Amino acid sequence: MKKRIELYMAVLLLVAVCLLSKEGAVLVSSMRAAEEKPCIVVDAGHGGDDPGKIGIHGELEKDINLAIAKKVKARLEKENITVILTRETDESLDKGESGSKKVADMRNRCRLIDEAKPLFTISVHQNSYTEESISGAQCFYFGQSEEGRKIAGIMQESLRSHLDTENKREAKANESYYLLKKTAYPTVIVECGFLSNSEEAAKLSTGEYQEAVAEAIADGILDCLGNETADTEEAGMSNETADTEKKKMKQH
Repeated sequence: MKKRIELYMAVLLLVAVCLLSKEGAVLVSSMRAAEEKPCIVVDAGHGGDDPGKIGIHGELEKDINLAIAKKVKARLEKENITVILTRETDESLDKGESGSKKVADMRNRCRLIDEAKPLFTISVHQNSYTEESISGAQCFYFGQSEEGRKIAGIMQESLRSHLDTENKREAKANESYYLLKKTAYPTVIVECGFLSNSEEAAKLSTGEYQEAVAEAIADGILDCLGNETADTEEAGMSNETADTEKKKMKQH
């Protein structure tokens, strides 16, 4: 009888160990999946008292930026990508801090980006120029960021193929934009079009075209992530390089 009880207890113990091992494996698998889920920050430029560019028909850049950013987020979340927006409403990010509201706004955007620790950031903007005939989407990156250059090139090609195959613009380096210089993670500014161009401004005001722009941006981001998966070292977009990028940024 005693041996039978001991055998019964041994079987129960074995079953318990198996169950715990299985649950543990599932937990570890879930944790790994969460860790491997890519994170992207999408920044809707301007907001609140800062309208950004004002279009030829009275369009406000801040509103178009936010609409596109939200659509990009929705598209990417369907692909199991974590997307963090720097703002989700018509607001400035200056937080009532003393001094220049614009500087405080930009400083807080950089802080949000650095806290999120994304693979990279896409900042959505609209362009403007004194000549109405000028049009076309264009990407900008920090001139001393190799990662930024690669991402911007991929994004520029996605914008061209989705929106206007005749667009001859190329991704361009910039050394002065605050957001590009001060973030610890690769950041690309996407100027979706010119609000000073009558035709482009009219299109950018419509939900249909905003959806097309968002798809171009989202597909560009997916292309960047695909390149990373295929060859992380070549694409140069892993989180492990963020510390190197941060040290480089602090020198400027």
